[in-house]
Amino acid sequence: MSRPNLIFILADDLGYADLGCYGARDAQNRPVDVSPRLDRLAAEGMRFTRAYSNSAVCSPTRFALMTGRWQYRLRGAAEEPLAKAVGDKVLGLPPEHPTLPSLLGAAGYATALIGKWHLGSPPHFGPRKSGYQYFFGYHGGGSNYFTHTNPRGDPDLWENEAPIERDGYLTDLLNRRAAEFIEQQSADRPFLLSLHHGAPHWPWLTRDDSEESARVRSRGEHLDGGSIATYQKMIHHMDEGIGWLLDALERKGLAQDTLIVFTSDNGGERFSNNWPFVGQKMDLLEGGIRVPLLARWPRRIRAGGTSQAPNLTMDWTATMLAAAGVAADPHHPLDGVDLAPVFADPAWTRPGDLCWRMKFREQRALVRGRWKYLQVDGIDYLFDLQADERERANQARRQPERLAELREAWQQWDAGLPPIPDDARVFKLFTKDDMPVSSG
Repeated sequence: MSRPNLIFILADDLGYADLGCYGARDAQNRPVDVSPRLDRLAAEGMRFTRAYSNSAVCSPTRFALMTGRWQYRLRGAAEEPLAKAVGDKVLGLPPEHPTLPSLLGAAGYATALIGKWHLGSPPHFGPRKSGYQYFFGYHGGGSNYFTHTNPRGDPDLWENEAPIERDGYLTDLLNRRAAEFIEQQSADRPFLLSLHHGAPHWPWLTRDDSEESARVRSRGEHLDGGSIATYQKMIHHMDEGIGWLLDALERKGLAQDTLIVFTSDNGGERFSNNWPFVGQKMDLLEGGIRVPLLARWPRRIRAGGTSQAPNLTMDWTATMLAAAGVAADPHHPLDGVDLAPVFADPAWTRPGDLCWRMKFREQRALVRGRWKYLQVDGIDYLFDLQADERERANQARRQPERLAELREAWQQWDAGLPPIPDDARVFKLFTKDDMPVSSG
């Protein structure tokens, strides 16, 4: 069988219920048609209801996606945001570490990253140092959608190693370039396309907000901007452009044997809809780590499927390598699990626990089946996610043996990984209404 093309689309700070197929609603709690092309992608493939990001913040999830391993194995993943590490020789993805694009590239795949990198700054780190043969996008944690500047106000748009200038709305530029990349591919060479969007990350700007973009250029956080309507329009712009990419696949006759995965790097932020979960980005509550996830591969995935199998971002690294018939580097074995069995059997269950740790508020979490162990600021919680997905009823006193079992499992997992360095920075910035904001 021919090797499939692989497309991984990563949104930034998208909440669990921000897409129509996950129940998107407006400020008046009415259903909204915000993502018709992604909703169609879900109908043509599989929708996952228990997908988790590897972290509740940006860069650590991206380390896990690139390596297929627990992000905690690498020093750079202990920091957030990496934007403050410009020029740092340590805080980034080591070029010598095997990655999804480097392994696929060595096996004959064409590889490209279009969009956000955020895994260390040049000259020591960069997409083309870590296996991507082509790069069009930006290095930092956030970008102004019109001026294409980072949160410090510096220009940050690149093609390979060259700084470039382009007019236009960033979401559109990325989607058009992704569609062009597909059009340029030859039928006899498979490709990996990583399309890592900035949307709907702040600054909250639609195609109609160029004047607002100039006002916030040197105030990248945009703490005084945005609205639910603006945020949803940003998602709609992203969805529309992803449609251009899907149309390009059809024109090239590549849709049948292309695996497309769409998800988010972490849970949603201030304008997101994370219903029915509580918590948001920066939290190990479900709202901070439960994310939308869609997968379409007509040759392998039956249309209209839904899976409740818990899975992590890094599992898709293992899945894509296995689909391409490419082995992991023996010196860097994968921690992710090949999810291919769920394509044929939506009831399949992923083996192993899902685990997290964060220095911010000293958080830790472990998910095993329907049960979740959570610790925040030294307080233990035990939740039955099947009965209590909002994590309101702490079962710790009612089921002390189960709590002890899961806590011990987390401790054993944690002991097998490097400790979080004492000098790792913990980003903590709050607005007046106690709303955490991250640059990741």
